[in-house]
Amino acid sequence: MPLLEGKTLLITGVLTDASIAFHVARIAQEEGAQIVLTSFGRAMKITTTIARRLPRPAPVLELDVADADHVATLAERVGEHVDRLDGVLHSIGYAPPGAFDFLGAPWEDVAVAMHVSAYSLKALTVGCLPVMPAGSAVVGLTLDASVAWPVYDWMGVAKAAFESTNRYLARDLGARGIRCNLVAAGPIRTAAANAIPEFDQFAAWGERAPLGWDVKDPVPAAKACAALLSDWFPATTGEIVHVDGGVHAMGQ
Repeated sequence: MPLLEGKTLLITGVLTDASIAFHVARIAQEEGAQIVLTSFGRAMKITTTIARRLPRPAPVLELDVADADHVATLAERVGEHVDRLDGVLHSIGYAPPGAFDFLGAPWEDVAVAMHVSAYSLKALTVGCLPVMPAGSAVVGLTLDASVAWPVYDWMGVAKAAFESTNRYLARDLGARGIRCNLVAAGPIRTAAANAIPEFDQFAAWGERAPLGWDVKDPVPAAKACAALLSDWFPATTGEIVHVDGGVHAMGQ
């Protein structure tokens, strides 16, 4: 039986076909899932266009995770397309340009980064809870926040908060039978990555990775997300699965 046969999934973050989220959506459909996508603002048109490249059509709902009304009505709007959600992929992150100057960043820029890139994991999950039965899974994407990276600055701090948020969600949702896990992917050349100043500093990642690393290949991370959304990790929650070629385990 396909890995995700009969599952219904909400996938955020599909912007281009280089997005990890796009490949999660593609793999999910190939593995038998029905999916619903989200986007917002001017990106709605882009996401709707890119969605045509998936194996099957998928509805696109408007969702700005920083908009409380969008989050509050999410379950109801999802219900117009599917009767439940067996899984949710959080693939959302944003920091204003000023947040990539650690010492100079104003609180206003840091606050946006924390809201969109960390608090949104809780907001998205709570927004989906009314249609998530026991056995459901929440999966988010991070870049290992246990260390300080070049150029990542306040986005790195936001990712640390994101990873902590995942642990608290795992604590509070375990009684409902809902799993919450993250995939710590190595750097991928996505639209979001293009917003990071001097992203090319991550180009040497492949030299440090025992398995090597291709910044243009989002598929390994997408496969890990699909696996965590499946029933094959029934007793795993609060976890961070590294899909980075092994860099996290190597010394400097």
